[in-house]
Amino acid sequence: MLAAARTAFAAAEDGTVPLEAVARAAGVGIGTLYRHFPTREAMVEAVYAAELDEVTASADTLLAELAAPAALRAWMDRYAAFVAAKRGVIGTLRAGWAAGTIATPATRERLTASIASLLAAGAEAGSLRADVEPDDVLTMLLGVFFAAPAENTAERTGRLLDLIVDALRP
Repeated sequence: MLAAARTAFAAAEDGTVPLEAVARAAGVGIGTLYRHFPTREAMVEAVYAAELDEVTASADTLLAELAAPAALRAWMDRYAAFVAAKRGVIGTLRAGWAAGTIATPATRERLTASIASLLAAGAEAGSLRADVEPDDVLTMLLGVFFAAPAENTAERTGRLLDLIVDALRP
């Protein structure tokens, strides 16, 4: 069901997805869907949490496969895709966080921790600066993603992320 919900939310530009459509795509009845996700907000929260887990956990995986600067850049691409996929449901998330109906998942802290591990590996290898605060990098990323979202094509976002990684080299 979670995979069907992810696909449905990603395809809906405005984030409005009939729960019946998710149930059909998952091959379950609407009652089964509601037993797992009693509200639309609960489903949005579950999708968000699962995808945030994937993004934050990917830092270690990427570091095992790539040099730190390349791992950081690849992680930035994953985070950019995560943010882009949330555009349609961000209103639901924000309203749920404000109302307390959706748990606040410590998103900033978790993302900053992932960036910290990438920066630390690069600093240890001498390939990334050691004097950079992880939260400053996250703030730059958020600026890229939200300052002019209408003009941000994948190509432009990629160029801006390249500039950030270049600025982090010693």
